[in-house]
Amino acid sequence: MHDDNVELVTWSNAFSCGVKLIDDQHKALIDLINEMFNHVTGNEEEEHEYFHEVIYEAVKYIKIHMATEEKILSAVKFSGYTGHMKEHNTFIRTVSKNIKDHEAGKKVTLSLFTKFLKDWVISHIEIMDKQYFEYLRHIASRKADGKLGINSSDVAIFC
Repeated sequence: MHDDNVELVTWSNAFSCGVKLIDDQHKALIDLINEMFNHVTGNEEEEHEYFHEVIYEAVKYIKIHMATEEKILSAVKFSGYTGHMKEHNTFIRTVSKNIKDHEAGKKVTLSLFTKFLKDWVISHIEIMDKQYFEYLRHIASRKADGKLGINSSDVAIFC
């Protein structure tokens, strides 16, 4: 483990979509990536054990986050919903393959997996999620405090 916790990824307001729940989940994903990065020690046995401990919790959290996004995007009738879901499904299939490879004893290093997760999460937020960020800003109402927000009157049907 590193002597001090190092951030592989630092949260930036550029990642913010303005929906607190989504932003909090994205921050948690970035925290997870940083935690994984800080467990890259070069000791294969330690890394293998940590990977085994963390991967299932990571996948569970990622699936919760994706389900949250999908529910919101469906509720606001986002036109890119189907494509967004396909991206999520492709990601889950790739992660599942990594887990199966790990369980089969194939070398899936914590370092490579952490880099993959970082690259995917950052590019997904910056490219795919940005599309719905703009859409949400477009349909949001100006609230009494002057901030933009989305409530049931801003969407056709809430799930």
